[in-house]
Amino acid sequence: MASVNPYLQVEHLTRRVGDRVLFSDISFGIAEGQHVGLIAQNGTGKTTLLNILAGLDSYDEGQIIYRNGLTVGYLEQSPRLPMEMTVLEAAYWHIALDRMDPDEVPVYQVRAKQVLTQLKITNLDQPLSQLSGGQLKRVALANVLIVEPDFLILDEPTNHLDLQMIEWLEQYLSRSCMTLLMVTHDRYFLDRCCTAILELDCNTLFSYRGNYAYYLEHRQERIDATNARIARANNLYRTELDWMRRMPQARGHKARYREEAFYELEKVAKQRQEEQRVRLAVKSTYIGSKIFEAEYVSKAYGEKVLIKDFYYNFSRYEKMGIVGANGTGKSTFLKMLLGEVSPDSGRFTIGETVKFGYFSQDGMQFDEQMKVIDAVRRVAEYVDLGGGRHLSAMQFLQHFMFEPQQQQNYIYKLSGGERRRLYLCTVLMQNPNFLVLDEPTNDLDIITLQVLEEYLQEFRGCVIVVSHDRYFMDKVVDHLLVFEGDGRVKDFPGNYTQYRQWLALPENAPQTAAATAISANGKKPRLGEQKRRLTFKEKQELEQLTTAIEALEQEKADIERQLSGMELSSEQITTLSRRLPALTAELDEKEMRWLELSEYDS
Repeated sequence: MASVNPYLQVEHLTRRVGDRVLFSDISFGIAEGQHVGLIAQNGTGKTTLLNILAGLDSYDEGQIIYRNGLTVGYLEQSPRLPMEMTVLEAAYWHIALDRMDPDEVPVYQVRAKQVLTQLKITNLDQPLSQLSGGQLKRVALANVLIVEPDFLILDEPTNHLDLQMIEWLEQYLSRSCMTLLMVTHDRYFLDRCCTAILELDCNTLFSYRGNYAYYLEHRQERIDATNARIARANNLYRTELDWMRRMPQARGHKARYREEAFYELEKVAKQRQEEQRVRLAVKSTYIGSKIFEAEYVSKAYGEKVLIKDFYYNFSRYEKMGIVGANGTGKSTFLKMLLGEVSPDSGRFTIGETVKFGYFSQDGMQFDEQMKVIDAVRRVAEYVDLGGGRHLSAMQFLQHFMFEPQQQQNYIYKLSGGERRRLYLCTVLMQNPNFLVLDEPTNDLDIITLQVLEEYLQEFRGCVIVVSHDRYFMDKVVDHLLVFEGDGRVKDFPGNYTQYRQWLALPENAPQTAAATAISANGKKPRLGEQKRRLTFKEKQELEQLTTAIEALEQEKADIERQLSGMELSSEQITTLSRRLPALTAELDEKEMRWLELSEYDS
């Protein structure tokens, strides 16, 4: 990405870690006012590159040139702030108020309070030592925004922000004149904030002059072109390899030229060829029609009410998203469901066949000296794909981008994002039929998110996801519980984008929302008032089930009629006799699902 009048010019940059090359001979420029997103798989050097550009890390070769007099601000993934400071002092950390024009001081003070309020940091005199990791990240974010540097570098700015904060930051940066370089897994954020994309892949940098949607389209064109080039090189390589084996060692000038060309051709032919991933449809453990029922559950901590008289009957194969501001009770709800926290009143009744798989925010604990493959094999040696097919632990890890060589690495060598990915694999390898995922998207790269989305779309079980990743939620869930605070929980039949569109209608202002399922007035709702509506996908599913059941019933009647006749051979009788019980089981399952959906549709 060359720039005519660059703020930053990077030329032939190379960085190695031991014998591993993170990136080699990369060059790019970022011009004044550009908003650039950096995309790469976890462990390939995104954060290292940002640290190098911010002067916090070294590099082996190349040159980094900033325009003279440029101010650079950097939000690290794990900010380091002086813990003895208060929130307000940290917000001014890089601003010398005592050397500032006295007329400018009030402007900065107002800006600081406005930004901190938007990021829901309200106690400005609180010492940083009393803040959580997420609050510290928000204070650090406030600091770099208040400074308003010429060039702003952001490493995962949306981590630890709730949806309201993310949407505010998205609008703030979209309107900003600051030059931006950011790493984020939030694809809506990339699409709306960035005007160019840089991608680190195979130690090389590729540039795209457009937003995330433009990048997706043209990245596939690049992959297709690369694959075609590698295929052509492989065909020619076989011919030249045969020539190399047949020719004598003593060669003339023309032969030596051909030999040198052979080695260049070999490099191309042995490049990794990127292929479309096969969708991973794992057979989950059987789950019955009884999943769980939240029976008028309430929970409060002191005067802070999280949930008030909440009733919900969870359906088979339901995929629910839970959204809401930080501190409204989302994670507490999951812990009550899983029995880790007791409700103040009410109860959860769980179906006997339910087998939970829980991905928590703080549950990632590994033996640092263990190898990646051994951490997964401790959970299971293989997963069942159904139909007698299995996937080994090694094959499962490969699906989640752990190549065979990397599977032999010790866990202490993994990056933070790679550890999150490994933790996810250990949860999925347990073969649960009910996945409970609390912020699974934090620190995962976009490629992993795409694999996880496909996995959940194919998953034949129940799913509850708490996430601030709007794109991920839109892909995976078709039903929301919205935690509004003060004990209110809204039951919304749709994904996150549909909810935001609904919320934007004037008649659906939060204080008068007709779809609010649970009020905080202490009155227990009647069961009839809790019946949720079918989503669009569920209506389609109901129609498809009706057609499928009719076809299966017809097939069953035909088989029974044939078996009652006398003209069949022994081979035909065996085939039909094997088909009949499988057909009956499939019919029973579809009829059960049809009854569940038709109950909501009535």
